[in-house]
Amino acid sequence: RRRRRPRPAGPIAHPPAAMASIQEYIDKHDISKKVEEAVNATVKARAADPCAALAAEFSRMAPAAISGVRARQVFDSRGNPTVEADVTTGKGMFRAACPSGASTGIHEAVELRDGGDAYMGKGVSKAVANVNEIVAPALIGQDPKDQRGIDKIMCDLDGTDNKGKLGANAILAVSMAVCKAGAAELGIPLYKHIAELAGNPKLVLPVPSFNVINGGSHAGNKLAMQEFMVLPVGAATFTEAMRMGGEVYHNLKKVIKAKHGQDSVNVGDEGGFAPPILSNEEGLDLLVEAIEKAGYTGKVKIGMDVAASEFYTEDKMYDLDFKTEDNDGSHKKSGAEMIQLYKDFCEKYPFVSIEDPFDQDDFDNTAQLTADLAGVQIVGDDLLCTNPKRVAAAIEGKTCNALLLKVNQIGSVTEAIEAVQMAKGAGWGVMTSHRSGETEDTFIADLAVGLSTGQIKTVAPC
Repeated sequence: RRRRRPRPAGPIAHPPAAMASIQEYIDKHDISKKVEEAVNATVKARAADPCAALAAEFSRMAPAAISGVRARQVFDSRGNPTVEADVTTGKGMFRAACPSGASTGIHEAVELRDGGDAYMGKGVSKAVANVNEIVAPALIGQDPKDQRGIDKIMCDLDGTDNKGKLGANAILAVSMAVCKAGAAELGIPLYKHIAELAGNPKLVLPVPSFNVINGGSHAGNKLAMQEFMVLPVGAATFTEAMRMGGEVYHNLKKVIKAKHGQDSVNVGDEGGFAPPILSNEEGLDLLVEAIEKAGYTGKVKIGMDVAASEFYTEDKMYDLDFKTEDNDGSHKKSGAEMIQLYKDFCEKYPFVSIEDPFDQDDFDNTAQLTADLAGVQIVGDDLLCTNPKRVAAAIEGKTCNALLLKVNQIGSVTEAIEAVQMAKGAGWGVMTSHRSGETEDTFIADLAVGLSTGQIKTVAPC
């Protein structure tokens, strides 16, 4: 018996009720009109890849709404867990990861950790769960262009002054991802979206500040002061600034190796060298020699992040030998002595910036130093914690004259922008900053450009 050849499949026959339902769906979402518009736009453009062009047209028509939020635990540059978040819209998926600091101010927003034995107590599964179970449902359907509104929703869900319930690491990861999604909805670069959120009409590339010698909590040497930085202020372009920073860094390696041997060029948490020295003056001498050997004397200046809260003692002194347990106290200095030390530094070395020269709550000595050192930028990091309330207090007290901008200190993009606007309104400088526990996320580069901070503090150029 011969088998019958199968007939070609014809159109699927839908029952009348089903056909009515399909047509109702098409009409409800205006699909016919949208398909026609997409086809016409693709044909008009004579697109080389019609499918890609059609996909782009349909993406453009997608509503500006968040359809998904998902967080996970990832690892930062120091091998500690941190929060990464994905925000999904009709334009795609947008990802951001929260950085983490080593020397953190007590006034920073709460970085929620799990405690316990896993990851030395630094796991972030609680923060991740807060995103997936509390934040995500509240953001579905929200317009990602509404940065302020979305950040407010998350802060209201938290309900604390320091984000201690959900965790600043949970909120910020989502806030940054939303910011990226908002830029995509508008079809503009992230830095431009940030500029528009801040009402900033002028964009500038920042002067990079390279942390090339590590001390304090970032290194295992005896240096009390945490970061010795070089700033290529004489560069005409960002490209030239990068060249200057790189050449000074490599000359510094040669200088340190010649003075202290091969083992002395080990690096700290941020890629800067951690030579076996105790004297801060010796660290500054190394920088001056490296700048000279690179041929940039006068064009590359010096900055320092003292992070003085790390060595502020119970008797209200500053112990420059704090890394030596049970030391004899001979390296302790009073606030007045520290002021004189900084003045001596600025007379001898080409300083342009000093960050956190005193304890995070030592407003009086910081204000005195700011008044005494005209022409040198006094930057508030732990002092201000990118917190608009502390910025306002420092402006009123003339405590410092520059803000160190760290988004994870306050925990949302909106509040970070507010702090920058306040600082600029007072005539302050602003330096955008990384954290020592960084991720592969480049958000702060766009933040520095979008807010025209003019300065960006980074790790060593390595």
